[in-house]
Amino acid sequence: MTGMSLRVAWLLLGVGVALVGCAPPNEPGVTAAPVASPSAAQWQSLSPLPTARTEVTGAAAGGSIYVIGGFAEEGGTVATVEVYDPATDSWSQGPDLPIGVNHAMATARRGHVFVLGGYQGQGLTRPTRRAFVLRSGQWRAIPRMPYPLAAGGAVRVGDRIFLVGGVRANDAGEHVLSDHTLVYDISARRWRVRPPVTTLRQHLGAAAFGGKVYVVGGRTHGLDTNLGVVERLDPATDRWRKLPDLPTARGGLAATATENGYVVAAGGENPSGTNPEVEAFEVSSSRWLSLAPLPTPRHGLAVVALGSVVYVIGGGPEPGLTYSDANEAIDLTGT
Repeated sequence: MTGMSLRVAWLLLGVGVALVGCAPPNEPGVTAAPVASPSAAQWQSLSPLPTARTEVTGAAAGGSIYVIGGFAEEGGTVATVEVYDPATDSWSQGPDLPIGVNHAMATARRGHVFVLGGYQGQGLTRPTRRAFVLRSGQWRAIPRMPYPLAAGGAVRVGDRIFLVGGVRANDAGEHVLSDHTLVYDISARRWRVRPPVTTLRQHLGAAAFGGKVYVVGGRTHGLDTNLGVVERLDPATDRWRKLPDLPTARGGLAATATENGYVVAAGGENPSGTNPEVEAFEVSSSRWLSLAPLPTPRHGLAVVALGSVVYVIGGGPEPGLTYSDANEAIDLTGT
């Protein structure tokens, strides 16, 4: 598939996705109005990603950040894994995935990186059930997911990985919004199917903090169906709760949580361009804060936190299939 046909396929992604589900009612006593951040934190440009890519996934393990898969300008869908060391502001080559994937999902536990699902091949037509864990420098297969899934979010809470939202292939081979939450028990090596996020969506942001799962923004169809809906799952009860909306509705974003209690949403795309807005949900006060805008607005990017520092890597600087090697970070210490 040529670069131009890939770009067209990307822009038409929403055409085959069914719109199902609806937004839950607002809860009383909360507000979605953004307030100025108390921090003067600014973005810093770091050593660029060696391979400019978009629709990557990322995870932090062992003090390093792994940027995985995606589309590369020269190679289409790639199995590339590149590892960033913040201590030295340098990159190294990680072991390639067994398969090339874009729009995959990733998380980590005890130094082990998990990569789950995504689209195989050179387009957006083959979501996969395959999943892998990186142990001792080698990718090893783990039990396949209950169904093929891409463009969702992965977070870890304790010994379990939660896959939320995304696009799945049904029994008829049609692409629909995922109507379940997939939960992988790492120790038992077993999948379970649990209730879905209340507002079904794809191209969303997901993060975990305080034993809870946060789902932020996303879209239901094309770029004109972006959402600001934010929901939180309590794994102990399997219940979702509506939170204040993301101030800037968007899809194609990513999210992460800092150790000092901020769920940070960055990136995204809309019909007129990419989103520079960076917004942080302060868990303690249940309010959104506006942070300094992203110097290089992008979608399909990796957003990963180490401690209180948020790293935003790769992605597409324009809507559709475009590529960036940008690596930018902001330190929320003291906010």
